[in-house]
Amino acid sequence: MSVNTLLVDLGGVLLHLDYSLTKQAFEQLGVHPFDEYFTQHRSNDLFEKLEQGQISEYDFIKELRVRTRLHATDDEIIHAWNAMLLQFEEKNLKWLEQMRSRYQIILLSNTNQIHYDAFMLIYQHQFKASDFNERYFDVACYSHHIQLRKPDVSIFQYVMDKYNINPASTLFIDDTIGNIQTAQHMGFLAHHVKHIEDWTTEIQSII
Repeated sequence: MSVNTLLVDLGGVLLHLDYSLTKQAFEQLGVHPFDEYFTQHRSNDLFEKLEQGQISEYDFIKELRVRTRLHATDDEIIHAWNAMLLQFEEKNLKWLEQMRSRYQIILLSNTNQIHYDAFMLIYQHQFKASDFNERYFDVACYSHHIQLRKPDVSIFQYVMDKYNINPASTLFIDDTIGNIQTAQHMGFLAHHVKHIEDWTTEIQSII
């Protein structure tokens, strides 16, 4: 069956990330070791609740202070949490824009309101535009909006049911192996992004 839908991740696929910058920023504020709380592939319940929109940004910051015994301002904590967010890979966005006429394109991202606000500003400053969701995607699904997160089966089922997509004709593109494994288990075609600069070329043989 030919591919008619692209299900695309954000961080590490369209947006450059460097998790070490957030780790360094929090450790400079006094959180040691930050890896006990958050890494690319694992996070504790506080960060998962934030990504699923189950707590507000204010409650997240308040609870993080309690758990880490952190003495820092809201702005310092937000700055540290956003430090991982870098620039968009422009050629990948241009490629998506070109693919809009050939495929249904759905964004599926684990994120949170703090990061969402930050990367929208990055996009605005980088491209002097504010049309990120509308320009590149038919639908943009963010974990904190739909209160589901990868790699849970439920978020893939949500997308399948709500947008009537067939996993056998959908290519899932993500940089986290756990997300890839769940998608493949559910019958999706999947491509594991290892280098943000290369994947648009690598998937040509699939689509």
